[in-house]
Amino acid sequence: MGNERQARLADRIRVLIAERLEKGLRDPRLGFVTITDVRVTGDLQHASVFYTVLGDEKERVSSAEALRAATGMLRSEVGRGLNARLVPTLEFIADGIPENAGHIEELLREARERDEAVAGIAGSAAFAGDADPYKKVRDDEE
Repeated sequence: MGNERQARLADRIRVLIAERLEKGLRDPRLGFVTITDVRVTGDLQHASVFYTVLGDEKERVSSAEALRAATGMLRSEVGRGLNARLVPTLEFIADGIPENAGHIEELLREARERDEAVAGIAGSAAFAGDADPYKKVRDDEE
């Protein structure tokens, strides 16, 4: 039952923050931010908000600073939207999913290239000994 409540609260916080960011903050440092996930502790006192930023490293850093500066205002906004007695503290964490996905794509591309190279070598390979070294049952032994 506690996990359901955590999940509902996390989902509601994600929606509230995303809606507020969609309306815009009055901070020119904030880039195109997407809230990817929210995780709430078991005691519902702390929420970790994971986000990604579309753009280069400079935009990611400036957006992180803007989110840190707006944490109090966003927490107040979440409090109004939750109608809860206690509002969890918010911590914004840059989500590493896009970088990890890019790295995985690169590894998969390398693996495909190596597989194609091995398949090319295997296609022109010849047996070292007999073509079929395994013993077979002859008709007269059956």
